[in-house]
Amino acid sequence: MTSIGNENANVLILGMCNPLLDISATVPQELLDKYGVKLNNAILAEDIHMPLYDELVRDYPVQYIAGGATQNSIRVAQWMLKTPQLTAYFGAIGQDHFGETLEKCAKEDGVVVHYQKNPLPTGTCAVLLNGGERSLVANLAAANSFTPSHLETPLAKDLINSAQIFYVSGFFHTVSVEAILSLGRHSASENKIFSLNLSAPFVIQFFGDQLAASMMFADFVFGNESEAKSYGEVKGYGTDIPTIALKMSAQPKASGTRPRIVVITQGSDPTIVASAGSITTYAVDALSKELLIDTNGAGDAFVGGFLAQLALGKPISECVRAGHFAARVIIQHSGCTFPKVCEFV
Repeated sequence: MTSIGNENANVLILGMCNPLLDISATVPQELLDKYGVKLNNAILAEDIHMPLYDELVRDYPVQYIAGGATQNSIRVAQWMLKTPQLTAYFGAIGQDHFGETLEKCAKEDGVVVHYQKNPLPTGTCAVLLNGGERSLVANLAAANSFTPSHLETPLAKDLINSAQIFYVSGFFHTVSVEAILSLGRHSASENKIFSLNLSAPFVIQFFGDQLAASMMFADFVFGNESEAKSYGEVKGYGTDIPTIALKMSAQPKASGTRPRIVVITQGSDPTIVASAGSITTYAVDALSKELLIDTNGAGDAFVGGFLAQLALGKPISECVRAGHFAARVIIQHSGCTFPKVCEFV
């Protein structure tokens, strides 16, 4: 075990993406319409959206939650693993109160965080809740300033060398493709697992070349039904999700030591797993509507649960079961939050 300061570089899973502080509130449809955002979607903030953050804080009871898609998944994976400091996370934050809050929350969850810090404000994400659904509007700010040089720091090198599974969301393709490819090349050369999330239709539509470059290294690809359909449309694979998943799994891959596995979640409908020319579906246990609090973070939680069991060497069926368990817990809480003790067995 290598130790630097108080951080043990002895992790199983390493995530990298955009750390954001979620500003979450239940809002009326009129606010969604005012800013031109849709439920069950995620976008990057443009000039028109900038007043939204102040309006949320001014006019609605807001909740601040440590967020960012990959950071959510890593926090959940850490919770599922039940032993501190088995997960790590890279991303860029500001030297401000929001950044301090993010770091404190992640460390309290047992994650080894190694942020790149700069003078820009820490990124935020407006989480707009309406009728149990959510819309995300992310203002990356400092998160957009991450550079591959951070991977060369002594602690980063130790964490990269220790980790057996790497996970990056599609959102990070807007920030540093070279950092993603660096982890991908390391995974391929060291026979480790590199996993990727499609994350949002806009990533597929506008960052297709960047996504294709990192897809070459992906042993696991995660997405939901809307992202899968968007991928099918862009690639000319049609709109049938099992077909899209199979074609995605068969795309060229840098490492030939294992087949690519594509995992597509569909909310309460069965989860689809495609690999080596075959499809397996896994039913999702029904949840009473009155127990549903907030779908924000459900997909992130699924990945966290899945990767935790993957890191323990469990079969894919157990990974999916853990993913379903984690997502079910998360949607019964506000934001990507969970009980102190994980009861998954």
